[in-house]
This record gives sequence, C-alpha cells and structure tokens, in this order.
Amino acid sequence: MSVRKLKPVTPGQRFRVVNGFDAITTDKPEKSLLAPLKKSGGRNSQGKMTIRQKGGGHKRRYRVIDFKRDKQDVFATVVSIQYDPNRTAFIALVEYADGEKRYIIAPNGLQVGQRISAGKTAAPEIGNALPLTEIPLGTIISCIELRPGQGAVMARSAGTFAQLMAKDGKFATVKMPSGETRLILSACMATIGAVSNSDHQLLVSGKAGRSRWLGRRPRTRPVAMNPVDHPMGGGEGRASGGHPRSRNGIPAKGFRTRSKTKNTNRYIIERRKK
Repeated sequence: MSVRKLKPVTPGQRFRVVNGFDAITTDKPEKSLLAPLKKSGGRNSQGKMTIRQKGGGHKRRYRVIDFKRDKQDVFATVVSIQYDPNRTAFIALVEYADGEKRYIIAPNGLQVGQRISAGKTAAPEIGNALPLTEIPLGTIISCIELRPGQGAVMARSAGTFAQLMAKDGKFATVKMPSGETRLILSACMATIGAVSNSDHQLLVSGKAGRSRWLGRRPRTRPVAMNPVDHPMGGGEGRASGGHPRSRNGIPAKGFRTRSKTKNTNRYIIERRKK
C-alpha cells in the first residue's frame, strides 16, 4: 500500500494526497452482492432534520459483507481485493468450494489466490476467522465479535487491530485499538491480522468539494453563532466562547459521559488514555 502526492496543476490538487490503490485488483464489484443504499440526508422518519451537516454526496451501492464468518470448516479462495465506498477498509471477494461468493473485510497482506477458512479447526493465519479460545496469545486480530454469533463489530476500520493478551475461563482479555483493555467472551470470533488500507490516515482531501462528494455539508463554528443557537455563541468581536461544549451544554475535550453504573463497566479492565 502506498499514497501518491499529486502535481499542483490546479489549486485543489496542490495539497492532495491520494491512495495508490496498489492492493486493489479489480474495479468491478460482484453484482450478486450489491444492494441499494438510500440516503437519509440527516432526516428521520418524519422528515425532520435530526443530524446536521449531512446531505448530497455521490450515489453508492452497498456491498453485503460477511461479518459473521458462519460458513465454517470450508475453504474459500480469494478472488479479488476491491475498494468499498461505504468504508475505509478494502474488501476481499472470496469464493467457497461450493461456488458461493462472499465479501469479507480484507486484512493486511491478504493475497489473491490465497485460501482462507473459518471455524475452530482453522489455522491462525492471515484472513482466517477463529474463536478467541483457539487463537494464540499475543496475536494481532481484527473484526471482533462482542457477542457470539452477532458478527464483527469492533476493529473494522482501515489499519485498526487489537491484540489478544490473556485467556481465563470463558473470557479473553483483548487490548482494543483505542488502548482500552477489556474482557470478551472466548466463544466470540475474530479474524487474524490487522485491517487493510493502513495508509488511509495519510490521505488529504485537498479541497472542500471532496467533502461534498462524501456527503458532508459545511459546518458552522459554534463561536460564530448567536447565543440563541449555541452556548459558545455571542460576545463582542472574536470572543473565544469560554469552555468548549456541545449544543446542549455537555463539555467537550475529555469530559466523560459514560454512566458509572453501566452494567458492562465490569468488563473494562483499563480505560483508554485521554
């Protein structure tokens, strides 16, 4: 994987840094795994805007991803590595021995033609999905379930990974991408290896228009608002606005909003660093 810095032939290209897409092997998605994707524009079922700064953007089709990896003890061959407009990670098209095709989140280092599998009998190799009980300690993992059979919900975005630290009874200790250390049921599945497209964090849009292509509308700074619109609005001249806070008054920049009596707090061994 690599990034490319473009020549400044236009003002928008001057600072633009784009993905090299070295890992991508095809630009045509599998038709049988496409689904329509409707945009909400930040509106709820009543048509009222509930989320600001959303709207527009290029039309997309959803790629149906196999997060559960529930086809176990059957080998699949990696057909291609593809770009997915709906996520930061790349996806891999795999074909099972019986002819079924599925998309999975592509781990870093997955190659076309490679054979992968899922289940208790799978080897702890890149791209294979195993229960945490069968994964050796210290292994880099991604696409982790929180409840058995739920499907991967953690460590799914580009370049992210977790590490299996310990196993004790029915729980495994996992160090999350955020730095948090928590307990997860050992029966939960995880994929071996870090998620692909680790260079995503190096990309630079180059111009405001690209945010519009991605469906992001302009954001007004709270300090520039009036007092009626935001707690940080108003003031004479360029007043800084006091302490940073959200529109409904909750402080930002490190203020903890997690409930102290939350039931799942007991599974968190060490919280993420500020």
